[in-house]
Parts: sequence; C-alpha cells; structure tokens
Amino acid sequence: MIKDRLGRELRDLRISVTDRCNFRCSFCMPEGEEYQFFRRDEMLTFEEIQRFVRALIPLGVKKVRLTGGEPLLRRDIQRLISMLSSLPLEDLSLTTNGFLLKEKARLLKSSGLKRITVSLHSLRDKVFSELVGREVKVSWIIEGIEEALRVGLEPVKVNVCVVKGVNEDEIVDIARFFKDMGVVVRFIEFMDVGNLNHWSLERVFSVREMFQILSEHFDLEPLEKSYRGEVAERYKHRDCGVEIGFISSVTQPFCGECNRLRLTAEGKLLTCLFAQDGYDVKSLLRSGAEEEKIREFVTRIWSEREDRYSERRLELLKRGIIPRKPEMFKVGG
Repeated sequence: MIKDRLGRELRDLRISVTDRCNFRCSFCMPEGEEYQFFRRDEMLTFEEIQRFVRALIPLGVKKVRLTGGEPLLRRDIQRLISMLSSLPLEDLSLTTNGFLLKEKARLLKSSGLKRITVSLHSLRDKVFSELVGREVKVSWIIEGIEEALRVGLEPVKVNVCVVKGVNEDEIVDIARFFKDMGVVVRFIEFMDVGNLNHWSLERVFSVREMFQILSEHFDLEPLEKSYRGEVAERYKHRDCGVEIGFISSVTQPFCGECNRLRLTAEGKLLTCLFAQDGYDVKSLLRSGAEEEKIREFVTRIWSEREDRYSERRLELLKRGIIPRKPEMFKVGG
C-alpha cells in the first residue's frame, strides 16, 4: 500500500475508456464548442488497460470504475469487463448516462460487471433534454435502470448533479422516485470540472440546503462510512432502508481522504479530477515496460502527490486565479 504526502492511500482507479458521448451534456460538453476527439489508435487498448490494472493491484488498488465520455459507446466494452473481472479486484463498476443500458445490461452482467451508476439529473423530459443537448425521454433511462436491477447489477446508484435554478426544485421528487424503486441516489454539488460548463459559486446548491429540504419530507438515519476515502455522506430511509447520499465537493471538500487515481482513454494518468497535467502511461506501456517498472512509475507519482484543489478553490477564486482543468468528458467521474 502506497501513500502520498498527505497520507492518502491508493485504492480506487477510474478509467476513461473513451472520450465520445451520445449526449452533449451542458455539465461537460457545452453547445457551440468544437472538440478534438482521440483517434482509435491514440486510445489505450484493452490489453494495455488490463496490464496497467494488474500492475497496480499490489500497490493497493481494489476498485476499478469504467467511465467516459460514455463507456457503453466503446466497441466491445464487454470484452474489457471480462478481462478486468479475471483480476483479483473487490469491485468492478461502470458509470453511464443510461441511454444504451437497457440493451446492454445483461451482457455487462454476464461479462463480470458487478454494479452500475447512472447519471440522471432530472425526471422532467424538457429539463433533461436541455441538459443533455438532444431530445431524450427520461423513461428510456428509467427502463435501463429497471433492466440493470432485473439482471442483478446491484446496487444500482443514480448520480444527480444539482444546479441552482435548474433542478433543485426536483430533489424531493427524485428522492421519492428512487426510494420507491429501491435505488440508491446520490445528490452532488455542481463542480467546476473542466473549463466550459459555466460554473459559478452562485449556481451551487449546497448539500446543507439539500439535506434541509429532504429532511422535511423523509426520516433519514446517518450511516457510517464503508471505508476510508468514501466521498459520500450516506443516510438511509428509516422506513425501508433504501440508501441516499450527498457529495459536498464544493462546500465541504474531502481532498484529505481522496484515494483515487484516474487514467484517461489516451493513457494519461491524473492524480486529481482537477489536475492540470497528466503523466504519460501510454508510452510506458507501449515501450514494453514490465509490471515492476509500471509500479515504480506510479509509486513515484503517487508518493509525491499534493493535490487539494477543492480545498483551495475559494482561496483561488478570491485571488482571481482560474486554473485550466481537463474537460469532464475526457476524465469521467
């Protein structure tokens, strides 16, 4: 187990398998912007991803989450899942916008995926379509969630990014809807990921505000953290035990507990969701480096890590400093 300078242990690896998406979500790909996407030969192969993950397991990696862009757009994603499920991991999950989930859920489960998280920020067709940049029926996504439950991809979690003036008036309806479905919902403060999502502090609807509203409608009981580094404040509905959570990355940052490493589709290693620069893993992998060499490379990067952007955000804003950050569709969640 390796630690960085703040004592944070490496445990969780997030892998972006593609930078493409079937939505143009305003949280990460605003309308009117032109994007340079990776060519297929620029992206890591499944074999390279598997080799990298296998090399990191002795360093403490126990959890792997596949992200995007939209990971279900990566051709033959089930093959990568099967390859990763053969490794001694505690958890293998995937985050999706749910658009293709209904048709792929059973294949994902049979390939070895353990659980799934769906990003769904509204239950209203009009609001949802405006957020994702195309006309989409929320029912399509709900049907995908229902299929994931049927095939056993549990627990299914739903991530809801709450933005003031957009969807904060829906949080009670969303909480009630997924409570009735038996699905875990996570309400997340709007973050300044990337450089193009028009983030401002005034648009942040805080977890404190969310909890105050929800506690007026539901009887919530706090839960202890499942492990060190868990980012969500977890509760359960006392009457049924269904879990609900909050991620307060803006108003109550948790940099001191972060145990995540991120690998982009093009093979850049990021030590923070807000990292300005990445480390070139692709060249190392394609040079034929042995696993021990890969571990040495990652150990050096992690042990020197000092990332704490979320803790410094307000200080930087006051000083008028706006650092460049990788775009969400290239980093994943």
